[in-house]
This record gives sequence, structure tokens and C-alpha cells, in this order.
Amino acid sequence: MGVSTTWIRSRAPRPAARLRLICLPHAGGAANFFQDWHARIPDDIEVLAVQYPGRWERTGEPLLESMDELAAAVAAEIRPLADRPIAVFGHSMGSIAAYEVTRRLAEWGIEPAHLFVSGRYPPSEQKTSSVVHLLDDDGLAEELIRLGGMPAELLADQDMRDYFLPIIRSDYRLIETYQWSPGPEPKAPMTILYGDSDANIGAEQAERWRAHSAGEVTVRRFPGGHFYLVPQRDAVLEYVVATLS
Repeated sequence: MGVSTTWIRSRAPRPAARLRLICLPHAGGAANFFQDWHARIPDDIEVLAVQYPGRWERTGEPLLESMDELAAAVAAEIRPLADRPIAVFGHSMGSIAAYEVTRRLAEWGIEPAHLFVSGRYPPSEQKTSSVVHLLDDDGLAEELIRLGGMPAELLADQDMRDYFLPIIRSDYRLIETYQWSPGPEPKAPMTILYGDSDANIGAEQAERWRAHSAGEVTVRRFPGGHFYLVPQRDAVLEYVVATLS
């Protein structure tokens, strides 16, 4: 029997898998960002993706107000899935969510087999000047195009703007108002992944994630920008599988 909850999506249930890889998307992203990962991962790993409220089949649900709310809800959904080893992968906003989820799981004595954080600077380096969520719709659309997270043609369609921009603005508010709190750091082995031309994170910032781990830390760079995960998907998944093996 596969995993299926309000928050967790599985496109290829693998009830006999030895490990579950739980993926958290970026701001404005949805579970389908990881929809084809299962096809490129061995059968002994089950890929599960988190679906945030307000998008796709969760359209109409209230959007989240804070990172605490997001992390607490996702941790509670993951807790029953820890009947076998789990690994957690987050990209951009999802990296901070994955980090905070892992901290909450530790309060229940659950330590993931691995924590992958991608495309985000360390949680204690929150930029207080970040105000993307306060931009008007045109400014918000320009930021999305700059990052490569959404094609300009899509955002030129008014219906698409009306659907996506409130979700994206809410996610940006969530991450831009996030404040890191000192406390126990994850003991799980951690890998920091980033694109070598990502304006949001460079080699020095990636290295400073080490301060947020009580375990072994590896930094891995890939060619590309903030959404290097798309063109480098196969290389990233090859690395993830090798790490989890």
C-alpha cells in the first residue's frame, strides 16, 4: 500500500522500499516539481513529495502564515512514515523547511538517514532586507523570471498570474519573515547542493551551513543557476542515490 495523505504525494508507491526520500519544493512550487524523480531512482527508494496548501488539488485551502506552521505540519505528516529510514530533500524555501522539519523530528527521536539542502543560504543568515513579497504583481513576476522559476510566457497570461501570484507571494512572505532560533542542530549527515551561477548562494555561504549541523557535512556544486535541478536532474539524482547507498 502506498503513501497518500493531504500533504504527501507518491506517483510511484513502493511499499517494499528500504528508504523514503521526502522532497520539499521551492516558493511557489508544488509536489509535481519532483514528479519524474521516481523513474530515475532505484526501486528500493520511494520518492514522496510534499504538497503545500493552496495549490493544485489543495486549491482553496488557506495559505500558510509562517515557517513554524509549515515545519510543524510536515513533521507531523512524516512522523508515521519513519517506520523505515527516511531522507529529506528541500530546494530553496524547501531547504529551510527541510532543515526545520528535521529539527522537529529530532524532538521525537527521529533522525533522517540524510538531509539534502539545495539552493539556499544558511538559516541564520536571513536577509532582513528581503521584501519580494511586498512587490507589486509586475515586480513579483520579474523576480520569478529572473530566478528562472517560471517562464515569462506563462506569467503574461492574466489567468495564470491570478492563480500563481497569490501563492508565490504567500510563500515569499513565509520565507522572508522566517527567523532562525538557536537550538539543537540536525545530527543527520547533511549535503548542501547549489548551482555555480546561483546569485542566492555561493561557495562561502554553502560552507557556512556547517554551523547548522551536528553531523557530517558535504558541499556539492553543480553547473547552473538557482534552478540547476532542472537541467542537472540526472546528475543530481545520481549523486543522491550514491549518497543514500
